[in-house]
Amino acid sequence: MEIITLLGTALPIIQAPMAGVQGSALAIAVSNAGGLGSLPCAMLSADALRSELHAIRGATDRPFNLNFFCHTPPQPDAARETAWRACLRPYHAEFGIDPDTISAGPGRAPFTADIADLIEAFRPPVVSFHFGLPSPQLLARIKSWGTKVLSSATTVEEAVWLANAGVDAVIAQGLEAGGHRGMFLNMDMSTQCGLFALLRRIVRAVDVPVIAAGGIADAAGVTAAMTLGAAGVQVGTAYLLCPEATTSAVHRASLGSAAASHTALTNLFTGRPARGIVNRLIAEQGPFSPAAPDFPLATSAVAPLRAAAEARGSGDFSPLWCGQHPPLMPGLDAAAITRALAGLAPG
Repeated sequence: MEIITLLGTALPIIQAPMAGVQGSALAIAVSNAGGLGSLPCAMLSADALRSELHAIRGATDRPFNLNFFCHTPPQPDAARETAWRACLRPYHAEFGIDPDTISAGPGRAPFTADIADLIEAFRPPVVSFHFGLPSPQLLARIKSWGTKVLSSATTVEEAVWLANAGVDAVIAQGLEAGGHRGMFLNMDMSTQCGLFALLRRIVRAVDVPVIAAGGIADAAGVTAAMTLGAAGVQVGTAYLLCPEATTSAVHRASLGSAAASHTALTNLFTGRPARGIVNRLIAEQGPFSPAAPDFPLATSAVAPLRAAAEARGSGDFSPLWCGQHPPLMPGLDAAAITRALAGLAPG
């Protein structure tokens, strides 16, 4: 099935949900341009989510996507937290931060029955998940609304698991993708591979449409993915410099510089593998630290360093999420980027 038929969009372009760098404005702009706009919901309070849903419903009658996480919240580990803060102690001292005053960082909550209660009245056309799926009962409830369900797979095994669980389409997330890896069956990084190798294998392994994600930044990339069997594409990094995104000034500066050509997978910012531009923290600590608490608990000790550095105009301690293909269309708005990705004139 063509993805435009499944999702009800005019174009086979899905804007990747990007928590921390966007709100409803980006989703609305992409949906109104004919793509599928996405709203990242894992860091939103109930009131904020409700407000964003009202904004979307008030600004577009096109399909849109709500994205949620499905991780299991970890139990705090005092010894590990102590070890993690010990790694960061020199940086806290440099910025005059008292570690004892550090509070919890931004929350990333998994999908729950309470969230389902909240969004049911809005009947979202599409709901997508990262890190697996919610319980079969919650999944059945969502599908009973007529909502289409997508989820990310980083291996063939994950794709088969998702298809057997009842998703309407699988997002094949290649190693090139920016932001968090959608890994959920295991956390073995040696299982991860590039998009085109992964895409071909997943297309052969499942009977549902496959959406390609990772390193796609222009129409040529879209065409290549579709040639290899993708029913549609999901694109994130290409939108980070558009005016509708809430990307910070330091993040925008890094994306527009030579630094964007050097990215790495790291667990330093949240405790889970995610691809971002290599900055001081990654360079000095190494991309992966066994001391980093499990997702999302690593965030709290890094958050005040990020705030202090950004106040000085530095992204040395910021999660500068970026795929392996930096944005190619700076200066264009979200609608123009969406049309350009589909091979249409931006204007």
